[in-house]
Amino acid sequence: MADYSVKNLASLLTKEIESFSSFHEESSVGTVISVGDGIARVYGLKQAMLGELLLFPNGATGMALNLDQDDIGVVLLENGDAIKEGDEVKATGRVVEVPVGDALLGRVVNALGKPIDGLGEIKSEKRRPIERVAPGVMKRESVNRPLFTGLKAIDSMIPIGRGQRELIIGDRQTGKTAIAIDAILSQKKSGVKCVYVAIGQKDSSVASLVHKLKEADSFSYVTVVNAGASEASPELYVAPFAGMAIAEEWMEKGEDVLIIFDDLSKHAVAYRALSLLLRRSPGREAYPGDIFYLHSRLLERACKLSKEYGGGSITALPIVETQAGDISSYIPTNIISITDGQIFLVTDYFNEGQRPAIDSGLSVSRVGSAAQTPAMKKVSASLKISLANYRENLSFAQFGSDLDKDTKRILTRGARAMEVLKQTNFQPYKESQEVVELLLLQEGKLDNLKVESLHEILSSFFAFLLDQHHQIIEHLEQEHTLPSEISEEITNSFDDFLARSEYA
Repeated sequence: MADYSVKNLASLLTKEIESFSSFHEESSVGTVISVGDGIARVYGLKQAMLGELLLFPNGATGMALNLDQDDIGVVLLENGDAIKEGDEVKATGRVVEVPVGDALLGRVVNALGKPIDGLGEIKSEKRRPIERVAPGVMKRESVNRPLFTGLKAIDSMIPIGRGQRELIIGDRQTGKTAIAIDAILSQKKSGVKCVYVAIGQKDSSVASLVHKLKEADSFSYVTVVNAGASEASPELYVAPFAGMAIAEEWMEKGEDVLIIFDDLSKHAVAYRALSLLLRRSPGREAYPGDIFYLHSRLLERACKLSKEYGGGSITALPIVETQAGDISSYIPTNIISITDGQIFLVTDYFNEGQRPAIDSGLSVSRVGSAAQTPAMKKVSASLKISLANYRENLSFAQFGSDLDKDTKRILTRGARAMEVLKQTNFQPYKESQEVVELLLLQEGKLDNLKVESLHEILSSFFAFLLDQHHQIIEHLEQEHTLPSEISEEITNSFDDFLARSEYA
């Protein structure tokens, strides 16, 4: 029979407390056993979580990424150069966090949310972990409100809705970032807050972008998260998750947010570097097998919440760079399968002067006309098909000069459509101006005008409408509909304008 005397019970309790203390000590404190290339191997910390923030001496920090049986692999975030073998490592019990809230608007921060714009400390009372499980299906609702980019080619043929994930993909120097900046500029009076995440970009490029936004008086609703080309791979890895955490704070308050990742190709390369240094097995094109999961758990956090959960949204525009237009390589195919469509930019179009250089055939929005206003839906319904017909007949026309009337009409209308869709960088259009121009194109009012004069004519006509028929513009901007009487009034006004002008 067991002896449960007071003396024996005290002895048992003492042993339990000692074993618990040693277990706790082993769980919360570890030792660096090797360090190099931004990676530290740490012995101990058996209760460490994936993504947990770890503290080193001299203010250095790291994040646990490999949880092996004997030790853990840590990527170093701050002051990694000061770490040496034998240093003590402390667990914090929490994953890496960033400050969030309105205090970040109009600021440039690094991947950990610390200011790098020289404007002083960010006084934010709240912090959020950079990793979070995406909202479930029952918390979401379908995308049904447009997010205007101010680009006619996108708003008419590849519409983006609030809560959508639309990939911008193309070769280097084809205008991918320009589309993102135009989308930000278009949100000036829409109430949509913007987060721009620069991954591996030159600091001069980010500074130029911030300057453009300030010039346009559009920086007050933007937060820039910059993990520059000179930063180590861990910061490039963390940056998009930090940007998403900042955006989620506003979404959960019922607000609409636009987030841009520029670009996820460099993010994938940074993660590949970390994975190889952590000795994870390389797979296709040397990327680790979980690269798909990495980007999917990031982009799945962008959604439209249902009204019961505040009704906020995050619209994500990830950017991916292709090599020689190859969209079938590993990272592009991954992200195409995660997103709700793609805007594909073509080098040949760009070199021909067609800007934005969008290939309307390969570009698609899986949300489609659900993300368009009734007015935009009416004037853009047949635009994509007519452009496809134009491209096909243009190739055919090169082999012969004897064309029938229908082919000539398709070529005439198509050439004017291509010209109307051209836009200057950083000058996004209002919805009303897009609708007016596309209506005139659809009704054939531009067919007899010189292609090289179209932009001047349309710009002058819109100014004429604002001055002489402002009630039409007010209707388009407030009601977002295009009844037949308004359509007729616009086309008749255009005839009057031409009759009075030098363009007749």
